[in-house]
Amino acid sequence: MNLDSISPNDVILTGDRTTGPLHLGHYVGSLRNRVLLQEHCTQFLLLADAQALTDNMGNYLKVRDNVLQVALDYLAVGIDPAKSTIFIQSLVPELSELASYYLNLVTVARLERNPTIKDEIKQRGFERDIPAGFLTYPAAQAADITAFKATIVPVGADQVPMIEQTNEIVRRFNASVGQELLVETRAVVPEHGARLPGIDGKAKMSKSLGNALALSASPDEIRQAVKMMYTDPNHLRVDDPGQVKGNVVFSYLDAFDDDAAAVAELKAHYRRGGLGDTAIKARLEDKLQALLEPIRRRREEYARDPAAVLALLKEGTGKAREVAAVTLAEVKGAMGLNYY
Repeated sequence: MNLDSISPNDVILTGDRTTGPLHLGHYVGSLRNRVLLQEHCTQFLLLADAQALTDNMGNYLKVRDNVLQVALDYLAVGIDPAKSTIFIQSLVPELSELASYYLNLVTVARLERNPTIKDEIKQRGFERDIPAGFLTYPAAQAADITAFKATIVPVGADQVPMIEQTNEIVRRFNASVGQELLVETRAVVPEHGARLPGIDGKAKMSKSLGNALALSASPDEIRQAVKMMYTDPNHLRVDDPGQVKGNVVFSYLDAFDDDAAAVAELKAHYRRGGLGDTAIKARLEDKLQALLEPIRRRREEYARDPAAVLALLKEGTGKAREVAAVTLAEVKGAMGLNYY
């Protein structure tokens, strides 16, 4: 992320669904940027348990238990609760009330046309049996964003339509009350290469696809994951020229190896032949072991005292509620719902 485009006055809203521990894809796509952003502006980090329930209603315990797991990952990578407000979505009821008002500003047809929602409905095989909470999530996300008057929301390219719909809701609300009360936000998409492929090379890294490497992975798990990584199936002998494009090992070296010149030379060597997969995998494993060892150690330290972590979340949630309550009061006042 280009920090030159971020000002101290910006407010960031971002977060993760609490459906499992986070992985290297989350680290590349968002977590390492969040560690930087907390030094430059106001940042709210959402533990999106309510969103997770929109398609996990039969897995309440999974969603609840992973609130702590995701929080541990946040702390382990260096997110500081003194600099970033970490909060639990379901414990900020102001968000749900805002969403209920915003639903009056959007049609079912518009929700169904949202490209992100359409793609995720297809991925989950809902067809016409779409949970209403899932379909209406764009309004709930608009509530999350506007409650904190976030000016920036870091998202993947596939999530940009959600931000566009948030801004549609903002404009419609402001027009309906005759004042510029809610703030439009800006989607910031990570730079090229920030979307990490799965170790199988077939899709982005995902817990559900079983092709992810958790931030809490043990040394053996890291070793096995690198060993299994997809390279070039036609690179059968060391002397054979190899294909770099689509080679997962090189994608990971681009993401995690700070020596760009050395990686460029490895790519050239691989293309002309004479460089085996074992050598590039060994280099990558060294980089991943060095990256994840301190993260794993810090995570284990925090995990020894879950009550202390939950206390941090309670404090952050309290701060988030205070901010959201101000926005909700302004929204209700603008609509004339201030009866007392």
